[in-house]
Amino acid sequence: TGAHYHVYINPERTVPMEAQRVHGLTDEFLADKPVFAEVVGGFLDFIGDAKLVIHNAEFDMGFLNAELGRLGLPPIPMARSIDTVALARRRWPGAQASLDALCRRFGIDNSGRTLHGALLDAQLLAEVWLEMCGGREPGLAITTTVEVTETTVVVERVARPARPHAPTEAELAAHLAFIKGLTDPIWLKEG
Repeated sequence: TGAHYHVYINPERTVPMEAQRVHGLTDEFLADKPVFAEVVGGFLDFIGDAKLVIHNAEFDMGFLNAELGRLGLPPIPMARSIDTVALARRRWPGAQASLDALCRRFGIDNSGRTLHGALLDAQLLAEVWLEMCGGREPGLAITTTVEVTETTVVVERVARPARPHAPTEAELAAHLAFIKGLTDPIWLKEG
């Protein structure tokens, strides 16, 4: 949709050094930023009731729901999230499922990603998600949008006529030879 929501939040605590190494955000930088209670309304309005595509949803949803709980707000159900880490692990067992690994798998340029940043990571994840759904496969004909809301795009596949896949004479002969070599084929048994 092109719409995005990005805001830095004062965590109301000291940022641990390990976290600073991950995202580069310091106490000094975050000191004058709004606290979660000041931005939660805008955030919840932005996401509405849309499905949330999240890389490692259990981790992020845990933090988000803990903050919502501190404010007496209901949690966002895990059922609203699509976890790309879990999907990648199911689809490619044994392969790395990090965002960087998925970017490499799909040839997505993540050279600008030196630190973990929510907005850049979300933009990269959007590209990864399109690839995981087959949205950028060569020759895949899709129409643009059928229905657009602020946070949801529904895409309709364009019907294509089936291509004929008739076997060649050599393939037919090989198949017939194979069939003749079978002993006691099930299709010749009486039911």
